[in-house]
Amino acid sequence: MAQISKDMTIGEIIRVDQGIIPILMASGMHCVGCPSSQGESLEEAAMVHGMDADQLLETINEYLSTK
Repeated sequence: MAQISKDMTIGEIIRVDQGIIPILMASGMHCVGCPSSQGESLEEAAMVHGMDADQLLETINEYLSTK
């Protein structure tokens, strides 16, 4: 089972499983295709968007645990 961490970039996370894209989009992170997403960590992106990185990480890893 794959898992992600807050220090992974958005680009790395999407490469783990493209099914994560709708989770990011639904949480308000609409920049998944943005060039900065290739170098911005989940934690950094969450901070920029005013999100709780731990909650987002938990949601994504819960999704991955069902795969």
